[in-house]
Amino acid sequence: MWYEILPGFAIMTVCMIIPGVATAQIHKFTNGGKEKRIARVPWHWYLMERDRRVSGSGQYYESKGLENIH
Repeated sequence: MWYEILPGFAIMTVCMIIPGVATAQIHKFTNGGKEKRIARVPWHWYLMERDRRVSGSGQYYESKGLENIH
């Protein structure tokens, strides 16, 4: 019957979801709890470089906020 396909479909769905979720979690773990930032346009790249410069640590994901701006 048609319901015999459900276990196979569930297994395939889980196998397709795992890489995306795992990649997001790995990026979050390696970036100090923050999600990976992607620079798709030059303006985003400029902002990431500004964050790296302002952070004082050389990492764009460790920005400290307004208290670090002189």
